[in-house]
Amino acid sequence: MGFVILNILVLLLIIAGLYFMQKKHLSFSKRVFAALGIGIVFGFALQLAYGAESEALASTIDWFGIVGDGYVKLLQMIVMPLVFISIVAAFTRLKLSANIGKISGLILAVLLGTAAISAAVGIAAAAGFGLEAIQIEQGDAETERAAQLEEKFAEVEGQTFPQKVVELLPANPFLDLTGERPSSTIAVVIFAAFIGMAFLGVKRKQPEQAEMFSKIVDALYAIVMRIVTLILRLTPYGVLAIMTSTVALSDFDSILKLGKFVLASYAALAVMFIIHLIILAVFGLNPITYVRKIIPVLTFAFTSRSSAGTLPLNVKTQTKKLGVPEGIANFAGSFGLTIGQNGCAGIYPAMLAVMIAPTQNINPLDPSFIFTLIVVVVISSFGVAGVGGGATFAAILVLSTMNLPVALAGLLISVEPLIDMGRTALNVSGSMTAGLVTSKAVKEHDSDVYNDRSAETSEAY
Repeated sequence: MGFVILNILVLLLIIAGLYFMQKKHLSFSKRVFAALGIGIVFGFALQLAYGAESEALASTIDWFGIVGDGYVKLLQMIVMPLVFISIVAAFTRLKLSANIGKISGLILAVLLGTAAISAAVGIAAAAGFGLEAIQIEQGDAETERAAQLEEKFAEVEGQTFPQKVVELLPANPFLDLTGERPSSTIAVVIFAAFIGMAFLGVKRKQPEQAEMFSKIVDALYAIVMRIVTLILRLTPYGVLAIMTSTVALSDFDSILKLGKFVLASYAALAVMFIIHLIILAVFGLNPITYVRKIIPVLTFAFTSRSSAGTLPLNVKTQTKKLGVPEGIANFAGSFGLTIGQNGCAGIYPAMLAVMIAPTQNINPLDPSFIFTLIVVVVISSFGVAGVGGGATFAAILVLSTMNLPVALAGLLISVEPLIDMGRTALNVSGSMTAGLVTSKAVKEHDSDVYNDRSAETSEAY
């Protein structure tokens, strides 16, 4: 217990150092990167000192979870209120009412279009690196994971595409406000949009009641955004604890054995991120400016492995630094949580399908297989949860639809957390790309905010 207390004291000293940096007015980005770097070094030191399987390390990481996991839970706490009130406010402030259909359609088109491209990138990466499932040794962990996947598959087996579409609708909006279902976020968006459309109807016939409702929504919006700001100020501390825990518990032997798969995954993620930059350049946006301004967001997404937890930071960066209107930013961020995730629902299941196909005597480079796989990936990208495990759900849907054994998806269990970090960062970049492209397409983008260099280092949180 003495070593555990010592480790906790070291963490508290580092947190005090990060707080001192804040008091010295160092930028948010610098503090986040400092937390990331210190967390990696601290995590390595803990594993070297105690060993990945030690009881002291397990107990230490459990205590560190108060800071790391606690921070993620605070972010998840505000996700549904933020999504709900932001969409309703977009209607009460008349920012989206004229273009609501066009904006929604454009965001979905970008998300699904990039999901299709990411699937193609995943196929190319798996084929280019010569990845095959038979190359991976199956140990106890892999066998246990395979059994879990078979169990999850039984829950979704037999669901048709129309049934999956119906699942997106909010039969019980109060249940969806709890985030209980994988498609809860989209259901809340739909529910909020109905309230917004009802508001527009009341505004025409009963303007006094509409005015009162609008003031209530504005007050709630101000409160929710203040909560978001308070939570985001804790980001460096959350990143520190999460990164320390991740590195300390990493199985480096397995990572080295599966280095080829990790390398192929990150090569695909990097290529897809470059494609995001190319898309932005086509729409007249400087990709270098984009990268500079989103680094803190991607850093948190990378460490937390939660697209949902990153939503508040995602939306605030879009509006305050990238010049995207609040309504569009919230639609893009919210849709991006469960539709068209480029990393988890695009690249990952496509790579798995190509790896597993040869075990069933299927040529993964057959044009009909590739075309079918891309279509299935895009369709299956609806309703993937923006939290840890979303990629697994997407893989189950794709592999089962392609008549491939879902159990083999468990072969990468030992490197799953490492790959998932990059996938989540790409998911978030995809949603921000959708917001930027849509705001440019409907001519509501604020170029002055986007090009303002001071916003890159300003203390927004």
